[in-house]
Amino acid sequence: MCMGKISVVINTLNEEENLPRALKSVKDWAGEIVVVDMHSDDKTVEIAKKYGARVFTHKKTGYVEPARNYAITKATCEWILVLDADEEIPDSLARKLTELKDNDSISYYAVPRKNIVFDKWLTHSRWWPDRNIRFFKKGAVEWAREIHSVPLTHGKGADIDAIEDLAIVHHHYSSVSQYIKRHDRYSTIMAKEKYKNGEKFNWKLLISKPVGEFLSRYFAGEGYKDGVHGLVLSTLQAFVEFLIYVKLWEMHKFPEREISLVEIINELKTSQKEINYWTADTMVRENGGLVNQIKRKFKLP
Repeated sequence: MCMGKISVVINTLNEEENLPRALKSVKDWAGEIVVVDMHSDDKTVEIAKKYGARVFTHKKTGYVEPARNYAITKATCEWILVLDADEEIPDSLARKLTELKDNDSISYYAVPRKNIVFDKWLTHSRWWPDRNIRFFKKGAVEWAREIHSVPLTHGKGADIDAIEDLAIVHHHYSSVSQYIKRHDRYSTIMAKEKYKNGEKFNWKLLISKPVGEFLSRYFAGEGYKDGVHGLVLSTLQAFVEFLIYVKLWEMHKFPEREISLVEIINELKTSQKEINYWTADTMVRENGGLVNQIKRKFKLP
């Protein structure tokens, strides 16, 4: 075990475009770099070896969580940093991690991520600070097999401050096509998990789930402060929710179910109540709160 140093662990699949940037950001301070590749057919493995990484192979899983645990077992340093190929570590964060590893009272850290989507850093829309447990002592963290699952932890954890210089830089989606292609795959996996767990199809969720996702990002998550990007991403995330339940319907063999006009109107009214609540709540918050509005209206001090 490389005592006192940090293992950087990266899972890859056809990442020849992204991987050099990630590796450059860690090569000068990492105790070792471990790359676990899922049978890439581009130059990913060649690039990893060029940067001195220890390279292992794992079968394709469709998403990273099952392969991540395997990658962690290959790390030999006392502390591990999990990095995605489309991420990079700024120098200020590297220095911070080097300091934090000497704190024996903490076993793992949740690290903020600076998500760059469609060429913009999203500071709202539930995309910031987007803390993920990525830095931990060996044996303190393991991932469940479900997609986008929260890792299981052992010991005491802490959050790294939500400061731009201390955030992992995540070069997320560079095009709309990339977003749609990736979420077509993700939504299929998530629908399969629901089907496997015995969830029945309910047509009402085709309305309530997308509406809820949009409201949680655009209003509750202040996505409106991200401009057009916030509107687009909130809408796209809502569409993904719609896709998940349409695919669940497909997995149940497209069951027929008559929907009366009254039923659909009632469901839309329920969603409208949610919309009214969040629009009103947001307007109050943006205008300094209800008390200040009343003071202004009646010209009170």
